[in-house]
Amino acid sequence: MSHHLDSPAARADARLNISDLYVFRGERGTVLTMNVCSDAAGPEAPKGFHPEARYEFKIDGTGDAVEDVAFRLRFDAQDAEGSQAVELCRLVGEEASDDMAEGTVLLTGTTGRVVGAQGGLRLWAGRAGDPFWMNPAVVEAVGQAFQHGTDVELPAPDGDEVTSLFSGKKVRSIVLELPDDALLPFTRSRDIGVWGVTALATDAGGWHRVNRCGLPMVSPIFAQFDDELAEKLNRTEPADDIPTFGAEITDRVAAVVGVRGTTSDPHHYGQEVADRVLPDILPYTIGTPAAFGFASFNGRALNDNAGEVMFSLATDSALSIGLTKDAVDAPPTPYFPYVAAAA
Repeated sequence: MSHHLDSPAARADARLNISDLYVFRGERGTVLTMNVCSDAAGPEAPKGFHPEARYEFKIDGTGDAVEDVAFRLRFDAQDAEGSQAVELCRLVGEEASDDMAEGTVLLTGTTGRVVGAQGGLRLWAGRAGDPFWMNPAVVEAVGQAFQHGTDVELPAPDGDEVTSLFSGKKVRSIVLELPDDALLPFTRSRDIGVWGVTALATDAGGWHRVNRCGLPMVSPIFAQFDDELAEKLNRTEPADDIPTFGAEITDRVAAVVGVRGTTSDPHHYGQEVADRVLPDILPYTIGTPAAFGFASFNGRALNDNAGEVMFSLATDSALSIGLTKDAVDAPPTPYFPYVAAAA
């Protein structure tokens, strides 16, 4: 439940819900992966990529939580076989944050097929196995604790093997691999911050932000039972995260760790957590192995145990979910597009 169906708007149309965002080193460069349209929405939910939406990877290369470059994808309606035409554009500078800017077309192709260009740029979009795993009892207990300021009350083991909440579930995955020279000109060093955005066209001719995803588990921890906060997290710009959410996250963490008795200064620890997770952007150093860990965040690999890391950070304790990467139906691959094929 990294970001699956996190808000009323996301639940209204799963095609617009970003379930997870990953950033890691690939065979040729930096890989950006956005998963949407989880089967967890149910069999009656619409499938594929929304033809009236935009899917964007936003990248900050200067540390101000404002995008310096964006990669935007548009999809046509499904054909008789379920395939969709896709177009990838790049937007630079002020255009990267301008909903009305058109950008430069880099690639066009079709879902389910690898599309590439000279220099190492390549794209794949299609149906894939969900690489995320989660213990449903643990995520609910954590959400309840941070909603009510109580201890995390884990259910007693019943002897049955724990099954991941997303076992057997598929997603629609967008996998974009960028050579280093496509990103380094927009950075002061090799450090970037990445977040994903979905937006839907409005009748008035504009764009309505539906979902935003950076770090994993922020919404399930702090807003699993607070739809108003979940919607606000999605619609706020990263540069506004600290003044908008800093005090609330500090207070929610302080309440939980205070009850758990893991620190002598709950408010100070709450502030430390708020400083770690805000702005809600996934940091990464270009050219390095991804590692999403308790001590530091550097991108996120497809098999990082992000749920356990974030639960342990938020509660100031080793909080196990009782599952490992073996809980997914099929492991990621070492070759493009890296996500597991949908069986």
